[in-house]
This record gives sequence, C-alpha cells and structure tokens, in this order.
Amino acid sequence: MKNMNDEPVTHTPAISPLLYPLDDFYARMERELPAIEPLDGDAMPDPYKSLLVHENDMTPTLQDFHRDTIHVHALHAEERDGSYFREVLLELDDNGRPVEYGAIKINLSLLPNDTHQEIIEARLPLGQILFAHEVPHASRPKAYLKVKADEHITGALRIDGNPQLYGRRNTLTDTEGRPLAEIVEILPPEENAGD
Repeated sequence: MKNMNDEPVTHTPAISPLLYPLDDFYARMERELPAIEPLDGDAMPDPYKSLLVHENDMTPTLQDFHRDTIHVHALHAEERDGSYFREVLLELDDNGRPVEYGAIKINLSLLPNDTHQEIIEARLPLGQILFAHEVPHASRPKAYLKVKADEHITGALRIDGNPQLYGRRNTLTDTEGRPLAEIVEILPPEENAGD
C-alpha cells in the first residue's frame, strides 16, 4: 500500500495485551481482527478447558490429547527488532491435520544462540526446542479467549463456516520472568479437536 506520494505506508499496530502478537499480524496484512473477547477460564467449555486452562506448554498437551507428535507449518515469518515473529499452524505428524492456529513473537536475544537456527527453520514447536536445549521456562497464560472465526483462521485451520473457537494469550518466561515468547493460541472446533 502506498500513500499519495507513492511512498510505502507502514502499519504500526496498536498493541493489545490481550491479542498481541495476533493483532500485529492482522495489522501488517491489513486484515480486520475477528471478534475476540476474554473468557474466564472456569467458563471455558470442555475439551478446551483441559487443553487451554493450565500452565503447561501447548505442544505436549496437544500431543497427549491427540496421541500423535506435532510439527510447525509456518504461514508467515519475519525477523524484526531483534525478535522473530511467525504465524503458524501446529499439525499432527500422522495426517497433517491442524490442531492449533497461532501467532508468536519470540525474543531471540533472550535465548541461547544454539536455539536460533532451529527456531528460524520453523519445523519444531518452540516448547519442544526449549525442552531439547534444556532452556528453563514457564508458561504464564494472561487471558482465555472466545473467538468468532474469520475467513483467514478458518482457511488456515481448514474448517467450514465461522464457528466459535477458543484460545488463550500466553507468555513463556525465563527464570527471571522475562518474556521469551508472546503467543496467541487458537484451537479448531470441538468436532476437529479429538480423534
């Protein structure tokens, strides 16, 4: 997009503590965010409650639930300002079915150098890389979300219609409480959630 002087227009998203970095990706792609509202964890319906309302990494939680290993399918990735941003699907290794849509900002400067290449290759989930490299971290969910799916998310998750989805806004922190990663994680509808 260009302004009247034919100079590129840059979009600086308004950062929301509830939706960042999903709002960043949507602003950069000039998309309107879907309707998203906070939801109390106790009000989260099953099976989403057991999948989202906890302080564990999502990868092992989803692998246990689906009884399969998971890989990353990057939809968009870029490095800027010392951080690595990516919009991803987590997919089952067995059949490639998406089990999570996510947007993540990873603070590479806070992570060991030997993790950077694996992170940028975007094949393995971040939690799996941190575990393999014995990087101590904690999962700190900041909010649980009720999402009215839009065309972009339903297309990515390969689902029909505009169903009600559920997710969470999470931060992975190091032992000093610094944010290693900011994440919005959205799960497919219940009929797609189990095997």
